[in-house]
Formats: sequence, structure tokens, C-alpha cells
Amino acid sequence: MKSEGIFMNLPKSVTICEVGLRDGLQNEPAILKTEDKRKLAEKLIVAGFKVIELGSFMSPKAVPQMADTDKLFSLLGSVKEVELRALIANKKGVERAIFCGCRKVKLNVSASRKHNLANINMTPEESIAGFAEIVELASQNNIQVSGSISMPFGSPWEGNIPIESIQSIAEAYLNVGITEISLSDASGMAVPNQVYSMCLTMQQKFPQVKWWLHFHNTRGMGIANIFAAMQTGITHFDSSFAGLGGCPFVPGAAGNVSSEDMVHMLDEMGIETEIDIVKLVEVAKEIRQLVGHDTDSYILRAGRSKDLIRKE
Repeated sequence: MKSEGIFMNLPKSVTICEVGLRDGLQNEPAILKTEDKRKLAEKLIVAGFKVIELGSFMSPKAVPQMADTDKLFSLLGSVKEVELRALIANKKGVERAIFCGCRKVKLNVSASRKHNLANINMTPEESIAGFAEIVELASQNNIQVSGSISMPFGSPWEGNIPIESIQSIAEAYLNVGITEISLSDASGMAVPNQVYSMCLTMQQKFPQVKWWLHFHNTRGMGIANIFAAMQTGITHFDSSFAGLGGCPFVPGAAGNVSSEDMVHMLDEMGIETEIDIVKLVEVAKEIRQLVGHDTDSYILRAGRSKDLIRKE
């Protein structure tokens, strides 16, 4: 008999954003057809996902895998009761969102000051201050804006990031009107006790913020980190079908936490996701065929625990 979590502070339900169509595919050498992406998105919706990151409005020259994000939003514009979001970098991203019917965009800044200064010659706080114009334009066009803090759990440039620096960045987001913030472990350096401590601290200091967690599974810590975050009351997480993805700017970076691995764990623990694991596994198998290589997904390799139980 499985434990009911009597001695654990676990949520009754969790919301998962499927980021494979953006964070997963942007790192793939093979560029999928728009029609294939549309079909995958529709299958993810049928599987039960209520939040999906369809792509990003970046320069097609820089990220050719995301060049058709505008078209994808146009094709899926009639979808109701599902939040379809996109990553953006600047005002141009909002303008593209307006034109194609995207209703939710996400901005990002690095918690690594050295990384941020090297890339755009600004501190993270200065970068976010420049987002005010973007937020205003989005608001005028009924587009929601969320923010992301990349590498809060550690950076290849500085190592540990002081919690005060993370708090300063969160305050900068709040100052421009952004109250939904993701902590993104792009470097794959997070460990469970660190995640637990940071999530507790950030929630206590910023109770008005809706927090999301985005873990890369670079060193096999992704599921453990999600478990630690759940014990602090966090209930919103990103994951990627078949475990595709990872940060292309971090040496040795592997993929994201596999969506089917995460949903399987939550199902076995009795935590509701509203996602059909069987349908999700079929999507993961399909994406594995489309990209043409094996992926970091335990469920695709071993199947569900329930599949092992012999029926008399």
C-alpha cells in the first residue's frame, strides 16, 4: 500500500506547463514542420494540459527552430480555456504577439550578473526596468506578461547566487507590474535542500507573487527538486515532453524534466494534474520519432509502474 503522504506537506493538485514546443525544440538540429507542431499542441491539449508554451518570438536568424511561432499561434487562436504563452526578449516580441493573437508572453533575465553584463551590458535590475515599456504595450492590448529569473540556484560564472540578489530581481519585476515569476534552473545546479529554502524564503517575502519552477535535469536532480518545491507549497511547474531541451549556453546541459516522468510521479502519489498519462506518453513517443533520437525519459524507457502489475 502506498503512503498517503501523512507526514509530508504535499499539495492536492499541481499545474504543469508543457514547454517542449519551445524549450525542447529550440535546441534540436532538426526543424519540425509547423503542421507537426500544431498536431502536437492539439494532442497535448487533448491530454489535459491547461498551460502550453508554444514557442518564442526571437529572431529567426538566432533561433530558426522558432521562426514559425507566429503562424502556430494564428492556427491555434480559436483554442479556449488553455493558456498558450510565448517567450519574448523585447518590444518586438509583444508586437508580434499582438499581430498573431498570442495572449500571454514571458520575459527573462539572468540572476548571474556577470552573465547579464556580458550579454547586454546591464545588471538584471536594469534589464527589468527596461521592461516597463513592454509591459505597458502588452497591457494596452490585453496581453498578460510573466517574468523568469534564470540561474537563481547557481551560475557557471559566479557559483552560488546570494538570495538577496534573487529578491532584488523579484522586486524589480514587481516594480514594472509583473507578479507572476518563474525560477528557472537553466544551469542545472539546483539541489533539493537549496530549492526548499529558496522557495520558502521567496514565498514568505513576496506572497503576492505567483511562482513557477522550471528545472533542467542536467544532473538528474529535476524530480527531486520538484518534490522539494512542492513541500513548500509551490504548485506550478514547467516540464517538457520526452525530456527534450536544456540550455544551449551552459556546457554539458541536458534536457528538461520529462513531462511524462513528472505526471507519472504525481499520479502515483495521488496528486491531481488533470493530465492523461497514457495520452501524454503517446505524444512523447511521437516527438521522439520526429526528432530522430532517443531522449531522457524514464517512462519512455521503462513504462508506468502500473504496467508491471500482472492482472490475474
